[in-house]
Amino acid sequence: MNDSSRRRVLTAVGACAIGLAAGCLDSDADESGNADYEITADPDQGTIPDGVVQFRGSLENWGYYPEETVPDAVEEDWRVPDINTGEHTAAKASAVPRPGGGVVLPGDTGYVTALSADGEVDWRGETDMDGRGVHGTPVVADDRVYVGAYDGVFYAFDEESGDEVWSTKLGGSIGSSPKYDGRRLFMAVEYPDPDGSTFAVDPDDGEILWEDDRSRPTDHPHSTPAIDPATGTMVLGSNDGSLYAWDYPDLEFAWEFETNPENDTDGEIKGPIATYDGAAFFGSWDRRIYRVDLEDGTEDWSIETGGLSMVGPGIDPHDHVVYAGSHDGTLYALDPDTGDEYWKFGTGRPLTGCPTVCADRIVFGSKDRTLYAVEKASGDEVWRVDHEGVVTSTPLVRDGAIYYAERAPDPAHGETDGGGYKLVAMG
Repeated sequence: MNDSSRRRVLTAVGACAIGLAAGCLDSDADESGNADYEITADPDQGTIPDGVVQFRGSLENWGYYPEETVPDAVEEDWRVPDINTGEHTAAKASAVPRPGGGVVLPGDTGYVTALSADGEVDWRGETDMDGRGVHGTPVVADDRVYVGAYDGVFYAFDEESGDEVWSTKLGGSIGSSPKYDGRRLFMAVEYPDPDGSTFAVDPDDGEILWEDDRSRPTDHPHSTPAIDPATGTMVLGSNDGSLYAWDYPDLEFAWEFETNPENDTDGEIKGPIATYDGAAFFGSWDRRIYRVDLEDGTEDWSIETGGLSMVGPGIDPHDHVVYAGSHDGTLYALDPDTGDEYWKFGTGRPLTGCPTVCADRIVFGSKDRTLYAVEKASGDEVWRVDHEGVVTSTPLVRDGAIYYAERAPDPAHGETDGGGYKLVAMG
């Protein structure tokens, strides 16, 4: 048995025993917000705390939804205008489902919009209305919507009414998505130096429970953290070209991995990190996709692509495949053990948003202004839907419907209407 296969077995076994190692969910947190409590990981779906929906689904950021199917053909059910209107080229926020149906979909306008299943606006919460708005995807849990904005404020809105419950100023700006383990909200925050830090926040009142005391990561972290309970690790990438790791749940700093130590301006890690099989998977601006060991931060493998990579990989644990994208316009299906390519699917422009991995198919957008669905096994195209704006938000597949947003088509020339969409099965 090779090392990576051994890690896969240990990870699957460890996932079933995390609750025994971590203690009881009802245990009290200490004054730093650290707590011993139970987290149970499902080797088929990752770790999904009860009642929590968030970006990429699991704490490990797999983007994997094995109970969801993608239709053979789709048509537009509704379009909500003016979700995104600005020029900022970062990946846009993605939709998350609401408990009673419908979705929450923020935009770079600064509004957090709650939509019914019919596309009616139930409420709009205001965040950064004069800057770059919201680019991170919210957490919906505890009858609240938690999200950060480019004004550096972390917000909690009432899920039913949209009323602001609390807001906490954390830093200069927030471009990433929060990660919620059921007890603490974790957030990467940027400062204007450029600099950065990582926080744990109390979901009840927005109180800061923990901040990395060495200001990690540095240089504008846009990446969304991943928590890997099976190995007891939290990881986060940054514009400084490093992947940072903390022990979890204790939050003691563990190690730093540099993608390009000779020139750290070329190795930015902007996309979400995915953890699986004892490793972190991510793309970098040094034109490589990496697998890094979570135990000690050493590189297991990396592959070179034809462009920088800022796509958060999708993970299929059932088939043991990693799906990663690049600015070369390609979605790659890779062997997690070796990085070997199973297949690749090319589009006309760079990929920025993350792929959504479902039972049979993968859905993802491209800067060629198209949303794609492809077969998981072969990479063959199933369908495509063209848009006026580029598709850089990550699609949400829910009960056979697909929700997502496009960027504003051309704000510099007055084309500012980037819409939010729901697609359904044709017919």
